[in-house]
Amino acid sequence: MSIKILYVEDELFLGKIVKESLQSRGFDVTMENDGGRVLTRFRQLKPDVCVLDVMLPNKDGFEIAQEIRTENNTIPIIFLTAKTQTEDLVKGFSLGGNDYIRKPFSMEELIVRIENAMRHKSESIPGTGNTDEVTLGKFQFHIMKQTLVFDKQERRLSFREAELLRLLYENRNKIIERKDILNFLWGNDSFFNSRNLDVYITKLRSYLKEDGSLNLITIKGIGYRFIIT
Repeated sequence: MSIKILYVEDELFLGKIVKESLQSRGFDVTMENDGGRVLTRFRQLKPDVCVLDVMLPNKDGFEIAQEIRTENNTIPIIFLTAKTQTEDLVKGFSLGGNDYIRKPFSMEELIVRIENAMRHKSESIPGTGNTDEVTLGKFQFHIMKQTLVFDKQERRLSFREAELLRLLYENRNKIIERKDILNFLWGNDSFFNSRNLDVYITKLRSYLKEDGSLNLITIKGIGYRFIIT
């Protein structure tokens, strides 16, 4: 069965090229160019992955991602945009984005990112078995729901935040190399993805700061150690 993609792009010429290129590779692509109609399309289509341009008429990609996340917390969302400032990355990921591709991009890169997102959606980390809920100090981490609960307050995590926390938990009290995290989460250790990882590490630290028994330590030049005492 082919992967169903909801592709949102208001540049019609670019959109036509991308859509036809993806279809030629066997993907089932539905394209929408109006941000205000995306959520209706999403409900009708029930896609496997969403590829969203950020700058759109009536409603931008960030707003759309936020709406989609209220209905589906696991579907991969990939942003396409010319914006490359750190604050844009932070905003996109905080609203539930899984990946961020800068324009202009190659079709090969887009396809790899889509396939990687789908692989991580279905892939489980060895050793976790079927456990859906784990205890992290004073926190309860619900893996499938992608939530972190502390003192009855629930925080919803993005897909990649949850995957990173899950990877750190599986390797708790051990050193895990930065390149291994990058390859697991994105499929490569490019500089751009390395910047993204820095954002995620900072966010996880802020989420977990309420419990002093949890420490996410940077091992300079190597990687990280997630310590649970």
